[in-house]
Amino acid sequence: MARRGKKKSPASLRDELDARTIALINRVAGQVRDSIERGELPAIRLPVRSLANVTYDSDKGYFELGGAEKTRTLAVNTARTFAQTLRLMATARGMVEQDDFATKREAYYVSKNWGDARFDEQSESDAVMDDIEALAAAHGLSREQLRFYPESHGGSVAGELTVLDRNPRTGETIEIDCRGFGSGAYGIPRSVEHLEFRTRAKFILAIETGGMFQRLNSHRFWEEANCILVEMGGVPTRATRRFIRRLADSMDLPVWCFTDCDPYGFANIYRTLKVGSGNAAHINRFFCVPRARYLGVTPRDIIDFGLEDATHPLSKTDIKRARDALKNDPFFTAHPQWIAAIEQLLEMGVRAEQQALAKWGLNYVIEEYLPHKLADQSGFLP
Repeated sequence: MARRGKKKSPASLRDELDARTIALINRVAGQVRDSIERGELPAIRLPVRSLANVTYDSDKGYFELGGAEKTRTLAVNTARTFAQTLRLMATARGMVEQDDFATKREAYYVSKNWGDARFDEQSESDAVMDDIEALAAAHGLSREQLRFYPESHGGSVAGELTVLDRNPRTGETIEIDCRGFGSGAYGIPRSVEHLEFRTRAKFILAIETGGMFQRLNSHRFWEEANCILVEMGGVPTRATRRFIRRLADSMDLPVWCFTDCDPYGFANIYRTLKVGSGNAAHINRFFCVPRARYLGVTPRDIIDFGLEDATHPLSKTDIKRARDALKNDPFFTAHPQWIAAIEQLLEMGVRAEQQALAKWGLNYVIEEYLPHKLADQSGFLP
């Protein structure tokens, strides 16, 4: 029997989030207006987005923004940025009311009719947008609720999953069977908040490389393993992370991560999927996947699967990234298993790609490696 999702429908949840988004924007605007009417300089309080204001709680399972705030006050030197903040918030409110959206690039160009308040470079609009997003995140809302969508869409999906999307023009439900794309796959859209799911799968397998995803999909590994394959394509995009998070939570599915055995795969790809990043701590609560665990490839796998002669030496960048993780990354320092794995990799002085398993045959990963690993999940790294 297919697992059921949350009781609240995406439509009703979307309406609730839209109402909260508009209420937040109206409240900020009302506070500015009230200050002006009292003859005071208006100000907007915003969370500080920096690594110094980030904490990691292993119980919560993600990097979280601390309580430090900054105040953006209307003054001679800040008048332009203050006006840009209010105009961008007004743009967000209009898009919510009209059920529309803008990419980050479009938001930059929208400002070109704002006169002196226009953005000269997209880096300016991105920075103001990030501040607004941090403010929204403090109230349980993400950039997608503000209707600012990323340029990049998500990765590919195949396997035992039906995605329930909707026709944006009519609202009619569209059922997408992720088993029925032949040699292709379903592409995760830029916004996934409205999606619903049906599945009988036992787990989600998040895969680093497109090549490995294509091999597993082409041989329908998802059919024999009864799982859902998700291609991350390197560090997963916001859309990919949010898709995995919503799918895992609503269907109560474990998430196993399969990357290269190198510091980048550990500290950038997997860490970003599981706990988020320090620079984006204001949104990690929405986009990280705390239930994710690391299947492989691990340093121990290099030995257990005889891959010693299919490795590459660690580069100086690899070594620096690994040592930084051991010294400065609160996620890795909180888990002795990860400390041991990274220290073992440094001692071995090598890294191994997913494709190194092809040493034993192109389909060794399907016939031997993954079945062996999946048979003992207690060995997965946290």
